[in-house]
Amino acid sequence: MYTFSNKLRIGSFIAMGLGVIFLAIGFLSAPSTVEEAKAMVAAHDDGHGGGHAEEAVVNGEEQGHGAEVSHGEEHDASHDTHLLHQLQNRPWSALYVAAFFFFMIALGVLAFYAIQRAAQAGWSPLLFRVMEGITAYLIPGGIIVFVILLLSTMHMNHMFVWMDAETVAHDKLLQGKAGYLDSTFFLIRAAIFLGGWIFYRQHSRKLSLAQDESDDNSNFVKNFRWSAAFLVFYLISESMMSWDWIMSLDPHWFSTLFGWYLFASMFVSGITVIAMVTVYLKSKGYLEQVNNSHIHDLAKFMFGISIFWTYLWFSQFMLIWYANIPEEVTYYIARFQDYQLPFFGMLVLNFVFPLLVLMNSDYKRVNWFVIMTGVVVLFGHYLDIYNMVMPATVGDQWYIGFPEIGGILFFGGLFVYWVFTALTKAPLQPKRNPFIEESRHFHY
Repeated sequence: MYTFSNKLRIGSFIAMGLGVIFLAIGFLSAPSTVEEAKAMVAAHDDGHGGGHAEEAVVNGEEQGHGAEVSHGEEHDASHDTHLLHQLQNRPWSALYVAAFFFFMIALGVLAFYAIQRAAQAGWSPLLFRVMEGITAYLIPGGIIVFVILLLSTMHMNHMFVWMDAETVAHDKLLQGKAGYLDSTFFLIRAAIFLGGWIFYRQHSRKLSLAQDESDDNSNFVKNFRWSAAFLVFYLISESMMSWDWIMSLDPHWFSTLFGWYLFASMFVSGITVIAMVTVYLKSKGYLEQVNNSHIHDLAKFMFGISIFWTYLWFSQFMLIWYANIPEEVTYYIARFQDYQLPFFGMLVLNFVFPLLVLMNSDYKRVNWFVIMTGVVVLFGHYLDIYNMVMPATVGDQWYIGFPEIGGILFFGGLFVYWVFTALTKAPLQPKRNPFIEESRHFHY
């Protein structure tokens, strides 16, 4: 039975405490009037400030504020309001990016876990308790994300501009999507998604523990059937979730590849965390029967899904850029103009780095190397979510500060605390899984 170390527990509490403080500073620093917004931009102008914000309003709706802008005083008033909303969105967006990022890690692990169950994989049963511990974060993480979405529908922020009735009244495209992009329907869908994911996790965990105490394989068979059925629900709900929670931030833009693209990001992030938690537990004397071949296979998945993510990224970008349809290509123009460092840096971290360091089979067996690579990959996919959210909600008024750091610290601390607490609730090694012997003697 795993024992949660005091050092790790205290570290998670310190991270959460600092995160709350930094987030509070970010929210308290947000402007409440147009005059404060202008003063803040003047104070933080680093050479890509107000001009781009105005350009974003005039040239398109890629920043998520779709009302048409007239000339003269009406133009100035609209631009000033737009700028105020961008700055007010920044702490909310930083909170949302971090909340969604750590939630999607748990959701990616849940998909990987269900695939292993449905495929009746023989190599991975020794890792099932690690996966079940990580997916425990779905409950607090999902509740927090849902609360942020609920507060958005209550107009506590301006991240989802289609929730603004005045904006919709002047936007024919949003009027055409009003049947789907409806606040009540939006929350109902979110509740269904979260309810389905959490139900499967809890029920599968229950069957997994019951199998250890059973004298037959009935619970294992039930888990197989539930997992196979869940994967159908997951594929549908994950795609719709990506449209609702991320893509609708840019309501004038859409991509038919987006659901797969987001899935690839959460899948590789989840597998990376499985590898990192497994290596940590082994370093503390647990999971003795997990060998280097298990770590090798996890690192191989990290490598393979990183290539898959890059394939989807390029396919989405190439098709949209080549077609050069204005309402689609503006999505990338906004990121090329104002997010060059995080946008292209993300490609290096998520593709070039894993390609170079994980191609060698021997390196995949070196624990510290896997941890180092995992840290880089996770940071790269945090930037991926950052690039999905920030251009639509804050435009060019972005920089790394208290809200961004606070969000990572708080949700990172909460994630570590919840996951490692869950790992203490049951033995780390399953007893009666039919494939446990195959997993013990797995060798690549």
